[in-house]
Amino acid sequence: MIEEPFGPLAPIAPFSSMEEVIERANSLPYGLAAFVFTGSGSTAAAMSDALEAGVVGINHTAVHEPETPFGGVNESGYGAESGIEGLDA
Repeated sequence: MIEEPFGPLAPIAPFSSMEEVIERANSLPYGLAAFVFTGSGSTAAAMSDALEAGVVGINHTAVHEPETPFGGVNESGYGAESGIEGLDA
C-alpha cells in the first residue's frame, strides 16, 4: 500500500487506533482521494479534517461532481479540474 494504483481497488488493513490510520494514510506522498466508512458522525468529521487528500468521501465512493473542483495533493496532481477552478487552470 505504498504505490498509487489506478483502478478499482479496495485495500483492507487492520488498525488499532484512528491515529494509526491517519499516520499511515498521510505518510504517503500521494493524496488524490480518501474514503471513510463509518456510522459515527464525529469519526467522519475528524477523519475528514485529518486526512491529507484532495477529496474525502464519507460512506460513499462518489466524490466528484462536474461543477465542483477535483484535484489531488502532494504528488497526486497539480491544480484542479472541473468547476471554475479547472477553467482557471
